[in-house]
Amino acid sequence: MNTQTETENGMERRQEVRVHIDQKPYHSPNPTTGTALYVLASVQPGLELYREVKGDREDAPIENGPEHVRLVQDEHFHSGPAKEFKIVVNGKKKVVTMKRLTFDELVDLAFNPRPTGPNLMFTITYDSGPKANPEGELLPGHTVKIKDGMEFIVTPTDKS
Repeated sequence: MNTQTETENGMERRQEVRVHIDQKPYHSPNPTTGTALYVLASVQPGLELYREVKGDREDAPIENGPEHVRLVQDEHFHSGPAKEFKIVVNGKKKVVTMKRLTFDELVDLAFNPRPTGPNLMFTITYDSGPKANPEGELLPGHTVKIKDGMEFIVTPTDKS
């Protein structure tokens, strides 16, 4: 099934295409979102959706979020465990499955138990990151995209 609709001004075309998720056929609007694909196939919590690619490359993960996903008729996807990323935090190897880490998540990875105090603050610097953020400082309330081998230094400081 490959249907098309037009908007009132005739400028935008929206197709419905057949895709296969975990070897089952589904019909989806095109473009769609990652969230819509996860809902369409009832992807179980803790699993991630992957777009199958040709050759010996890794299948591409689909974010469970509002980003647009362009589909191709009869394209194949599969669900599976989230990819693991090996990172280094304060010289210690850590394994995480999130593609982005928050400031607080990195502090928790660096310290167990987490230091506390009325004047305690943390600074986080990183390097060996992906092209989007190869190096820099992470500020409280922000997130950073990660990749294998990324290194973080989390430092507690007393702001007195």
